[in-house]
Amino acid sequence: MGMSVGGGRRRRAGFVDINVTPLVDVMLVLLVVFMVTAPLITAGLRVELPNVEAKESPTKDTKLVVTVTKEEKILFGEDDATENIEDVLAQNPRVQKEKELYIRADKNARYGAVARVVAAARSAGVEGLNLLVEPDIEPEPGGGAEAPKGAPAPGGAAP
Repeated sequence: MGMSVGGGRRRRAGFVDINVTPLVDVMLVLLVVFMVTAPLITAGLRVELPNVEAKESPTKDTKLVVTVTKEEKILFGEDDATENIEDVLAQNPRVQKEKELYIRADKNARYGAVARVVAAARSAGVEGLNLLVEPDIEPEPGGGAEAPKGAPAPGGAAP
C-alpha cells in the first residue's frame, strides 16, 4: 500500500563496480621491472670499509688472542693452530672459563679464514668476540706515545 513518489522515474544507481584492470596492469609491469633490475643493482655494489678510529684499550691477556695472517696461518697465542683451531678453542680451559676471545686479522687476510675462526669460537661457546684493529690515533699534545698495535675497537664486536 505504499505509493511511490517521484513521478514514475527510476533512479539509476551509480558505478557499482570499480574497474581495477588498469591498476593490476600497472602493478604487474612495475613488478617485472623491479624483478629484472634488482639483481643488476646488487651485483655492481662496491664495498669500501672505512678507516677505524679507536681509542687505546689494552687486551686482558695475550694468550687469548687468535691471529690470522695474510697467508691464512691461524695462531692461538704463539702456537700454530691452522689445522685444528676448532679443537684448540674447544679444549682450552681459559677460553671455556672466560668465554671471551680477541681476533687479530691481517687486513689482507681472506674473509674465509677469519670466518672460520669466528665459527670455531662460536662453536666452542665463546660469547664475547673482540676484533683487534690498528687504530689511527693522533699523538697527544703532551708528546704522548701512540697506542700499541692491536688495540681493540671500542666495545668490541659480538657477531
